Amino acid sequence: MKTKIQISHILTEIARMYPDIRTELQYETPFQFLIAVILSAQTTDKQVNKITPAIFARVREPEDMAKISPKELEKMVSSVNFYRNKAKFIWQSGEKLVREFGGIIPNDLWKIQTLPGVGVKTAKVVLGVLYDAPYVGVDTHVHRVMNRIGIVRTKSPEETDKILEKKFTYEQKMIIHHPLVLFGRYQCTARNPKCSTCPIREMCDYGRRGLISEGKSI
Repeated sequence: MKTKIQISHILTEIARMYPDIRTELQYETPFQFLIAVILSAQTTDKQVNKITPAIFARVREPEDMAKISPKELEKMVSSVNFYRNKAKFIWQSGEKLVREFGGIIPNDLWKIQTLPGVGVKTAKVVLGVLYDAPYVGVDTHVHRVMNRIGIVRTKSPEETDKILEKKFTYEQKMIIHHPLVLFGRYQCTARNPKCSTCPIREMCDYGRRGLISEGKSI
């Protein structure tokens, strides 16, 4: 396992690779961002960005969900994985936000998880972007990267989330979510990771094994 100093060096290098830490999801209002994040589960941001313009032309705020039926919304999101459940969650979340939260997405990790379809990962991503909250939303990319590097030894994103919550400092949580996601998406890919061009290869358990197998000195 990595020491605090090693973790700091690793996260610093990853952050340097992706200095523009904005999300790749496109949106204009907080509720639109919530919609996009719900849709992005097990679906690429690129695919989400293809379908959201038509939705966002009609839906800006939670109260706008009253103007569209669940079935109609279902058709609009039918190109993403698990679209039926996602359409239901989006519609129900809009209704609940109006009814219980005055149309405002709550800046509270536990309250936001009372919205349909909003688990801890979605909650942390939304709060991190909308309210600059110190959270790392652990998706499959972050889970894979953390295990490959050797910062955690876990079997699920949920386990990884709990450990990172304790391991990372407040300052690290404030800056590292998007760089970690992008690092997993474009550098430390599930298949054929780009280890040969990775700046943290010698600090990474997975990368070090590759160097050893290549007969290189580390």
